[in-house]
Amino acid sequence: MNGSVQAQIKEEAKPVEKKRRFEVIIIGSGPAGYTAAIYTARAKRDTLIFSGILPGGQLMLTTEVENYPGFSDGIFGPELMTIMRKQTERMGATVVDDEVVNVDFKHKPFKVLTPSEEYEAEAVIICTGANPRKIGAKGEHEFGGKGVSYCATCDGPFFRNQEIVVTGGGDTAMEEAIFLTKFGKNIHVVHRRDQLRASKVMQERAFENPKIRFHWNKVIDEIKGADKVNQVIIKDMVTNERKALDVGAIFVAIGHEPNTKLFKGQVELDDQGYIKLRENTKTSVEGVFAAGDVHDHRYRQAVTAAGFGCMAGIDVDKYLSENKKK
Repeated sequence: MNGSVQAQIKEEAKPVEKKRRFEVIIIGSGPAGYTAAIYTARAKRDTLIFSGILPGGQLMLTTEVENYPGFSDGIFGPELMTIMRKQTERMGATVVDDEVVNVDFKHKPFKVLTPSEEYEAEAVIICTGANPRKIGAKGEHEFGGKGVSYCATCDGPFFRNQEIVVTGGGDTAMEEAIFLTKFGKNIHVVHRRDQLRASKVMQERAFENPKIRFHWNKVIDEIKGADKVNQVIIKDMVTNERKALDVGAIFVAIGHEPNTKLFKGQVELDDQGYIKLRENTKTSVEGVFAAGDVHDHRYRQAVTAAGFGCMAGIDVDKYLSENKKK
């Protein structure tokens, strides 16, 4: 074999260099991230999306979803996320199942780091979502999606004419309890203190509702059932006495934790840790945008997250077009 042929074979055998620079990098998947990627990729923007620790977000832990438009018979959360991912990839976006561990938004191009690689982008969309706070009771994880829920709007209609527990004492807990009276037989509010933290108006509405019963100075100690929840054990914080309640569901309403630890010192956050938006989906850093539960602590629905993803995708495309003209 002559030298020129050997050189040609060696040249052809060279590993293809991994692409590390994109027009748009989206951090986080779920409805917000996938929808944003659909819009940016469809606009012919070179798009990379990091799916994160839980590809598909919180819907991967959800069973049936009845309130997402387009599915007359409902759809399971993981199935919905699989469909969204396929659509994202069909539009031309690159999806990488990896976690982002650090970012640098101080200089352009922006830097996004995984445990093994460093990437650059002209624009970034943060879609890392928020996680509901857990109570840490025995059985909570086991019965997630089987009677343990963190969203009354999402799951309340599944528990018609059943006894339901809501744990928490703030405005969110009272809103959830009042909403659940539309479906449940009785709503048992379990609160670790002897008074609520909710605003006066929300307290009055809850106290006036004949379906809501309060269990003061109590915590959920254990959640029991077979294939789904059928009983919770509540414990008195003063006497340690344990008591069983036969219920069909427990709704945990003690708040959410936005996944923004990575972005402290990079973009402006509010006092609860959510990303603050300046205009539409723009953050405090020009070229960095946010979509979904990472900034939205009011609605927290799959459809609103997707809506914010759409908005962010359009905003990014406009930003890149205007930035190119400068």
